[in-house]
Amino acid sequence: MKIVHIITRLILGGAQENTLITCKLLAERGHDVTLITGPAIGPEGALFEQTKTAGYKTIVVDELRREINPFIDISAYFKLKKILRQLQPDIVHTHSAKAGILGRYAGWTLKKDSKLPLVVHTIHGLAFHPYQNPLLSKFYIALEKAAAQKTDAFVTVADTMTEKAKAAGIGVDKPYTTAYSAIEEDAYLSPPPQSEIDAFRKQYGIPNDAVVFVKVARLFELKGHEYVIESARRLAEKHDNCYWLFVGDGLLAEPLKNQIQFAGLEGRFKFTGLLPPEQIPLAIHSSDILIHCSLREGLARVLPQAMLCGKPVVSFDIDGAKEVVNKHTGFLIEPENIDQLTDACEKLLEKSDLRNQLGQNGRIAVTQQFAPNTMVDTIESVYQKLINNLV
Repeated sequence: MKIVHIITRLILGGAQENTLITCKLLAERGHDVTLITGPAIGPEGALFEQTKTAGYKTIVVDELRREINPFIDISAYFKLKKILRQLQPDIVHTHSAKAGILGRYAGWTLKKDSKLPLVVHTIHGLAFHPYQNPLLSKFYIALEKAAAQKTDAFVTVADTMTEKAKAAGIGVDKPYTTAYSAIEEDAYLSPPPQSEIDAFRKQYGIPNDAVVFVKVARLFELKGHEYVIESARRLAEKHDNCYWLFVGDGLLAEPLKNQIQFAGLEGRFKFTGLLPPEQIPLAIHSSDILIHCSLREGLARVLPQAMLCGKPVVSFDIDGAKEVVNKHTGFLIEPENIDQLTDACEKLLEKSDLRNQLGQNGRIAVTQQFAPNTMVDTIESVYQKLINNLV
């Protein structure tokens, strides 16, 4: 098949890593694959290096930006339409909100008598959520409902995404398929040498015998770092052997550091800044417990990443988290509930046997579920079903 994937930007992020794995494996399976993306602008880093030797073509459309700007967005739409007309794909597969809207409209307008290209959209996370202005939520839902009419099939990264999209009236008459977001598993399943872990801890001033809570996320709103800091303030009063590691960068770096200083916790929090994807397994293996306090997420890849490393997880019960986090793999707690967060962290802090047991349970649970070939088998079958229905 001739397949075009479209995503807004190749920053360091779950949707982006998911898309790159999909493009790479589809190309390895003999499909003609092109990836169209916008520029990677901002402090979140870029993944363009991974596209250079992956066996598919990459096209950058400079006007494809995350921010809403009608003039630039219209230009991006016409550029996408022109590129798709030249490529003549069988499948147009879009990702993320902006590329999802513009890409689906551009692809749909090029359908011919053969009803090609077929248009597929992956929902990695929903643009609307309870923590935004209700009018803005209604606007996003209206956009998604309209774009759903230009969509042949949906792929979601969690069953919960399907449920929420349908509940909002988005594409209720279209097929939905869950394909859990793939992870390149080897580096997570195989721990690095202890010397590398010791060196990593030494680099950030963390004692070898400390219990480390790690949070891997952009330093951005709705990612929940402030809840971790408040929980840490309570725990640090009673326990002097625990540290917190924030992996990532973003606009809230300085405000978060100020909050930590105000709480008197400067020595207990360590910031790695932006790490390349290949160093994330080392950061998790060098820690003991993963905390995920985001208030909105499709299904955060860092949850199964931590489980593959054999680490227990503590997560707010949002979106797809409950599909991997349960009493056998960690603690699922109410969003914004700092009492529950502190209690769960304290139990894991005090009981190394519990940490080990939950971590091993998690590894067994997610290894096959998040394997790259599992995801791409599912996506490829969605394409094939659509093609078969045309015959």
